[in-house]
Amino acid sequence: MPMKPLAGLFLALACLLGIAATGSVFELAYGDPDLGVATTRSILALSLPGTVLSLLLAIRINRPV
Repeated sequence: MPMKPLAGLFLALACLLGIAATGSVFELAYGDPDLGVATTRSILALSLPGTVLSLLLAIRINRPV
């Protein structure tokens, strides 16, 4: 089954947000973050739920009718 283009965009967004969340966790865990603690925490706080929502939307959009 081919992927719908909109589902692909949401999947790409989920991957990007997942990478941002992972990087933020490592920045916070291993010292002084390059962007500062408050900025890195806000990136993490936005990217975690964004990852889950984008992935769920991609799955829902690509589900067969």
